[in-house]
Amino acid sequence: MKRPAPPAARWAPRSFLDGLPPDVVTELLGLGTRRQFDAGRRLIREGDSSTHVELLLRGFVKVTAVVEGIETLLAIRVPGDILGETAAISGRPRMATVTACGRITSTVISQADFRAFLRSHPDAALNMGATMGERLRWANLRRSDFAAFPADVRLARILVEIARSCGEQSPQGITIGLGLSQPELATMIGAADATVQKAIRDLRERDIIRTGYRRLTIVDIEELRRIGALGDG
Repeated sequence: MKRPAPPAARWAPRSFLDGLPPDVVTELLGLGTRRQFDAGRRLIREGDSSTHVELLLRGFVKVTAVVEGIETLLAIRVPGDILGETAAISGRPRMATVTACGRITSTVISQADFRAFLRSHPDAALNMGATMGERLRWANLRRSDFAAFPADVRLARILVEIARSCGEQSPQGITIGLGLSQPELATMIGAADATVQKAIRDLRERDIIRTGYRRLTIVDIEELRRIGALGDG
């Protein structure tokens, strides 16, 4: 008996599941096994030969890879996102590690079942290609940022992006409760830890952001967009 899909409203906009009709989502999730992970648990490990995919149903995960001996934060994935699709399609070893940020729920689907699903659902295969293309575009934008902007601007831009995908409205502003460390943000924007610490301290002093234990709140998103040269929101 197939397990019903959670309501579509739970999927983040532009995520993989958000781009599929509800009946197709139900069919896809029915192919897998649902499981839960606590904060800090690894769903996928860089270099592993496993080939399954994970569909993130609730919570957030971070994607990291070791670059020149340094663990580098590459991305954050949100409800509705697919994880591990590159290995499932190519059969090559995992390119990154996926770690739970807080308690998460996912559905694991075998490589064989996922490939068969894509073959029988051409629109879903096109959606998969669009998802992979969007991730490549995002990575290219980050590389362009490295060349075009100083570290404080890059930090503002990535905070706006994380707030858009993972932030929750609170009385103080937009809260990002992912437990991201300053060194992780530094690797994500390609800056030194000390540079990011200084930029965050400056944003705090100007009351653009507020920081607390395992969370960061954006008090003035429009000013942060201005600093990031992102124009009107």
